[in-house]
Amino acid sequence: MVKLFWAILKASRPRQWIKNFALFAALIFSGTLLDRTNQVKTLEAFVLFCVFSSATYLLNDIFDIERDKLHPFKRKRPIASGLVPIPLAIALSLGSIAISLPLAYKLSPNFFFASLAYLIMQLFYSAYLKQIILIDVLVIAAGFVLRVYAGVWAIDAHLNVWFLLSVTSFALFLAIGKRRSERTLMGSSDFRHRETLLHYPENLLDSLTSMFANSTWLTYAFFAFLQPPIQAGSVISKFFGGFEIPFSEAKYLMATVPVVIYAVMRYLYIIYEKKEGESPERVLLTDTPLLSAVLIWLIMVLGIIYYLGA
Repeated sequence: MVKLFWAILKASRPRQWIKNFALFAALIFSGTLLDRTNQVKTLEAFVLFCVFSSATYLLNDIFDIERDKLHPFKRKRPIASGLVPIPLAIALSLGSIAISLPLAYKLSPNFFFASLAYLIMQLFYSAYLKQIILIDVLVIAAGFVLRVYAGVWAIDAHLNVWFLLSVTSFALFLAIGKRRSERTLMGSSDFRHRETLLHYPENLLDSLTSMFANSTWLTYAFFAFLQPPIQAGSVISKFFGGFEIPFSEAKYLMATVPVVIYAVMRYLYIIYEKKEGESPERVLLTDTPLLSAVLIWLIMVLGIIYYLGA
């Protein structure tokens, strides 16, 4: 029983829950991080999306069971290896969705529709869309964007269009990087694991990777530049002993752009030199320079919005 429990937990892929932290983006950038009501709503949305994502991973592993058995790593997954019976996986997946959807609607009707769209999209992806070149990448990216905007709709926030463009570019960058790494991993060996990779020439993947790497930092730079100036006079003046300085009102978020550029460059290095990137969440948790860049960026954003802007 204990072995089955751990197998089910592993099949639910709790490590993938790190992607659901994207729901907190709206809470941070809307300036309501310290609002108790929005904190609770976002946390509830995060938990629900963890349930939804785990449910879709269970279904995905059922659809992919034969392909996963051919993969050097995925064949060890609980469902592919036979540790978790298929009927049990189906029951757990559908049961958790049936229980969680009413809770999502209670939290927010808009959040409910975002969750439902995510579930439907993932179902079609697992069943068919992952086999269509380029569409598979767009669906992966759309899942990440839906996570972000599920957080927006959970607290009824508003973020500008450049935020949407930067999130979309970032999501496409990760999705293309995932395919590029999978193509490298499979090499010239057995492609039966994912036939779609046959139709992804390496030069096409390289071009798309470069394109979305550039659009990621550029759209983020526009987002940071077009944000309203931070009124930081009181904090800065206190720091300098009350002297009049010319930086009392500035677009301090622009200071985070170099960190984003470094993170993009580091991820490109990981894809091409370290031959990783098939699992973005694993890369984030294991690559110290990239994790450090993310933490520095987060600290800078929180400091600028909630300290300088105080």
